[in-house]
Amino acid sequence: MPKSTLLEAVTLAQAWELAHDPSVVVLGEDVGANGGVFRATAGLQEKFGAARVFDTPLAENMIGGLCVGMAAQGLKPVAEIQFMGFIYPAVDQIINHMSRLRNRTRGRLTCPVVIRTPHGGGTRSPEHHSEALEAMFAHMPGIRVVCPSSPARAYGLLLAAIRDPDPVLFIEPTRIYRAFKQDVEDNGEALPLDKCFVLREGEDVTLVTWGAMTVEVLKAADELATHNVHAEVIDLATISPIDFDTLLESVHKTGRLVIVHEAARNCGVGAEIAATIAELAHYELEAPIQRVTGYDVIVPLARLEHDYIPSVARILDAVRSTLTA
Repeated sequence: MPKSTLLEAVTLAQAWELAHDPSVVVLGEDVGANGGVFRATAGLQEKFGAARVFDTPLAENMIGGLCVGMAAQGLKPVAEIQFMGFIYPAVDQIINHMSRLRNRTRGRLTCPVVIRTPHGGGTRSPEHHSEALEAMFAHMPGIRVVCPSSPARAYGLLLAAIRDPDPVLFIEPTRIYRAFKQDVEDNGEALPLDKCFVLREGEDVTLVTWGAMTVEVLKAADELATHNVHAEVIDLATISPIDFDTLLESVHKTGRLVIVHEAARNCGVGAEIAATIAELAHYELEAPIQRVTGYDVIVPLARLEHDYIPSVARILDAVRSTLTA
């Protein structure tokens, strides 16, 4: 079985759907001849033609509008926004049209759009290049938010997102685009949306995360194991809607919960998870829920970005706090 990076897995999934579903089109800034800013669409225009993989002007609001119109007429557009911080102009189309089209037409029309965009830090770039905005979109009814944490999950979840009849924001963790390779069978098999993935079983504490932070969380779990602390690691994968059944099952077993995310702390997805678990599993909790997050500031430049992103040390501190509470 060939090994792929997460970035290569994204390309494979788009190629599979282009080859097997004539209604799929890929569009965005520089996705054609240049293959996208991170080369996630490299070779697709050459293989499938400029009518199905095409460049757009530097106008995210227009990209969103094109997607709505094409989806309403039977196409399945997969659009790339170069960086998540560039998505703001498209929010008008995402909120007012993509997420509402099924409800607005009482089910007569759906909006099978996928918006792909890099997520979080890792490039040490100026502002707008390192945003983690999942909470903003998770707050919008009518749109799924999906974030893979490995090449295999990127492949399977993107296939599922493209096949979904409703809009999906597919956020791709920049920091692990090329960080490691994994076996990825290019067989067109999708993974389920709206389900968490238990990456590691344990009975002492539940660690919940998504995207690039799974790397640090798994390292923390390895370190804890050397001290006879067995952490259950859960990759949220679909950020909206959240699979609370899996989370509750784990917390019922461990009695302790630490949530780790790169986005800012205030009103983050971690807060929603903490609130819901506190409401539904209050008597199973043996210690206060802990959150390890980014800071409530604009992501800093260059080397300071490393200090913004939660570290293994910060995760271990939170686990020790909940174990000794």
